[in-house]
Amino acid sequence: MAKKSKGASTPATLALDAAGIDYVAHSYGPGDSAEGYGAQAAAALGVGGDRVFKTLMVSTGANASLELAVAIVAVDAVLDLKAVGAALGKKKAQLADKAAAQRRSGYVLGGISPFGQRQSSPTVLDAGAQRFESIFISGGRRGFSLQLRPQDAVKALGALLAPISTQR
Repeated sequence: MAKKSKGASTPATLALDAAGIDYVAHSYGPGDSAEGYGAQAAAALGVGGDRVFKTLMVSTGANASLELAVAIVAVDAVLDLKAVGAALGKKKAQLADKAAAQRRSGYVLGGISPFGQRQSSPTVLDAGAQRFESIFISGGRRGFSLQLRPQDAVKALGALLAPISTQR
């Protein structure tokens, strides 16, 4: 997969470039439907929601604003909080406060990328991503996705692969 620049440089693309990871950048207009950002991305990219992955910040400890981690799951799936906690060796996990997620990642909601975050966090990619030759993950702003191989995402992030989602 060769790099193609179809969008502005973001901390995510800079991080992937620095790591020597191949990706294809896809820009699309943000939709105005009531659907979530992930569903809009899948429709704009012309792929199923099982190939477009959302980045969720989770809290894994008593200090909810400090003990944050990243969970990456398909947009048509639901994050299993118990499973992500177990994958990270924690008793529990909960979705992080929106403000804390934005502050920690350096991105806005609907555009949080796991790549190039302001402060790195332990990361888990749902094992279901391995079914595909390539997946789509936010490139660091709404309307901008990066297509890359799941194994390259794991490498770039130092992520764990684990089954952390359930189907809707």
